[in-house]
Amino acid sequence: MPDEDGFALTKATVAIVGLGLMGGSLALALRERCAGLLAVDPDPATLALARQHRIVDRIETDPHLVLPQADLIVLAAPVPAILDLLSQLDALVPQACVILDLGSSKAAIVEAMGRLPQRFAALGGHPICGREALSLANADPDLYHNAPFVLTPPAHISARASAAAFQVIAAIGAQPLWMDAALHDRILAATSHLPFLLASALVLATPPNSAPLVGPGFRSASRLASTPASMMLGVLCTNRENILASLARFGGLLDALEQALRDEDYRTAESLLDSAREKNTLFL
Repeated sequence: MPDEDGFALTKATVAIVGLGLMGGSLALALRERCAGLLAVDPDPATLALARQHRIVDRIETDPHLVLPQADLIVLAAPVPAILDLLSQLDALVPQACVILDLGSSKAAIVEAMGRLPQRFAALGGHPICGREALSLANADPDLYHNAPFVLTPPAHISARASAAAFQVIAAIGAQPLWMDAALHDRILAATSHLPFLLASALVLATPPNSAPLVGPGFRSASRLASTPASMMLGVLCTNRENILASLARFGGLLDALEQALRDEDYRTAESLLDSAREKNTLFL
């Protein structure tokens, strides 16, 4: 039965736009937990894999063939594609529908959600989980388990959107966390977007002939550099100012360490490194 807000996941048809790691993992986690599971993806290999393993009931490249059937649409594409789809929803989807996204920058998406017609009940979302291998082949139904799932509401949030999001989050075993979109973007600039840039810079700065001596420390620090740039450029663009601020803070601390070494001021270097070690206990 639908809850008091008019949404019941068990009776809903869910359409996922983008069946990569995040969307594919969501599909695997939602199987048998909703009335119907549809998907849209432009990649022929993804379509073939989804059909071969019957990950969804139907998958198409054309959103016109899928989205008008949905009670809940989850936008699991890269951020620019999410923004593009939001601008097209009025023409693509004639029915009343709940919209949820999984993008890792939120302010621009939530702003676009606020411009949707009233028949759409929209809510921004960002599960804090993932891997650098982003294809459907790496999808995992347990990817979201116990992960924080940030919810960033537009100016006018509907009870129906909240009910749908909480039911999805409960079904996949994640933990809901309400947050303002601007605050989310400031924090993620430091905890996600900056680490991607630092890992990329580390790899670029390391001579290729160092490969035989690469150990677990380097591999841990460089892991995010394996993320395709095509998946991150939209995030870097839409969260540019926050990322620049994070880069400036990081650059100042790196300069301080460099200066301490140049001056042979090992007491300052030790103090900075010990402060980092102590602060790191907050993140472990």
